[in-house]
Amino acid sequence: MGQVHVLDHPLIQHKLTYIRNKETGTKEFRALVQEVSMLMAYEITRDLPLAETEVETPVARAKTRLIAGKTLTIVPVLRAGLGMLDGILNLIPAAKVGHVGLYRDPETLQPVEYYCKLPPNVEDRDVIVVDPMLATGGSAAAALSAVKARGAVRPRLMCLVAVPEGIDVVQKTHPDVDIYTAAIDEYLNDHGYIVPGLGDAGDRLYGTK
Repeated sequence: MGQVHVLDHPLIQHKLTYIRNKETGTKEFRALVQEVSMLMAYEITRDLPLAETEVETPVARAKTRLIAGKTLTIVPVLRAGLGMLDGILNLIPAAKVGHVGLYRDPETLQPVEYYCKLPPNVEDRDVIVVDPMLATGGSAAAALSAVKARGAVRPRLMCLVAVPEGIDVVQKTHPDVDIYTAAIDEYLNDHGYIVPGLGDAGDRLYGTK
């Protein structure tokens, strides 16, 4: 069973407070989401494998280490996941980027994939699917299914806030996937919003309603 990791670093929790605040404007909200995403990426990548190498310093030859294997692939779920992308790329500029687009069928209310494009050789890469909110879990599960169908092996899911209902759906659908979140909130309300949550992440990122 995949594990749930709550990233409780003080800087992450501090910035998440301002992200939650309804008084935080679009510009600051966007910057904070990028900052928290970068800090979360630092935590999520601490288990990447390393390979030994050598470099010539100005003083002597040194045995050092580099990340082994192919680069990471970051897959934001459109559209809100895009708000997390630049923060991660600031930390890992060599990462490849894929995209998954989903919409909700108005009759079945189930997520429907309308776009998915990933870098080549994704089966050899560490894949992180990013979306600010893990609410019902339907979109996250569908996004994970989409990247797996194209060859991703045991992708990981990274979100700012989650609720037990969404975690349960992802774990039942993808029991091999680790979930990384900055907070596990209380519940979903009747409109499908995370409580206390942070509102609609996409609207707050892009100033839409």
